[in-house]
Amino acid sequence: MRLKDKVAIITGAGSGFGKAMAELFAAEGAKVMVSDLNGAAAVAVAKGITDAGGTAISSACDVTSAADLAAMTDATLKAFGKIDILVNNAGFPQRNGSMFDVDEATFDKIFNVNVKSLYLTTKEIVPHLIESQGNVVNIASTAALSPRPGLTWYNASKGAVVTMSKSMALELAPKQVRVNALCPVFASTGMSVEFMGGVDTQEIRNKFVSTIPLGRENTPRDLAHAALWLASDDASFITGVALEVDGGRCV
Repeated sequence: MRLKDKVAIITGAGSGFGKAMAELFAAEGAKVMVSDLNGAAAVAVAKGITDAGGTAISSACDVTSAADLAAMTDATLKAFGKIDILVNNAGFPQRNGSMFDVDEATFDKIFNVNVKSLYLTTKEIVPHLIESQGNVVNIASTAALSPRPGLTWYNASKGAVVTMSKSMALELAPKQVRVNALCPVFASTGMSVEFMGGVDTQEIRNKFVSTIPLGRENTPRDLAHAALWLASDDASFITGVALEVDGGRCV
């Protein structure tokens, strides 16, 4: 078990990438806080983990709220006594279209969820990772490295995640806290229809897949295994990377 006795907080874990990571981390021995804005979804994922013999609790948490993050962190510490791993997975998409058509409220939402949340979790949770010499995995995107047209503000928010991850890695390295980012390509998650412009058709999916050299969509399981490696001691000398999980998309 690669995460035996580790305690992991995973945000946005009620579905998609986060759910897959929560389930895999638990199967590998971690005690998992399943955090999601959708409290019912978080409860369901945590129940699935415990029913399978793992250890998990849940929290309804808005990652843009310092108060919600504080309550979720306190619940984790009360249940498990420490925090070893933070996965900043919660995200908000931009509907594919002209940069001029994105209103200010949507722009603010993209940056509050995708960028400001990392500031807030750093302030609230990273001090506990310093105590445990733990690590952070931030979910960025290939959008940060090889932007697609029609997603300008989302691309920019994920570019910020990559830069923040690298800077955090440098600042926290003397404290033996590792920080890495993952850059997944298009996948079948709750956000995928937004990236397709609000219409999900096989033709549009095929256009996305045609840009991936390995010739298939990413899956939540693909990203979960990459996150598991970065979060585990197998990657103990890896920090400050933005690992592409993209079937060759960014080559």
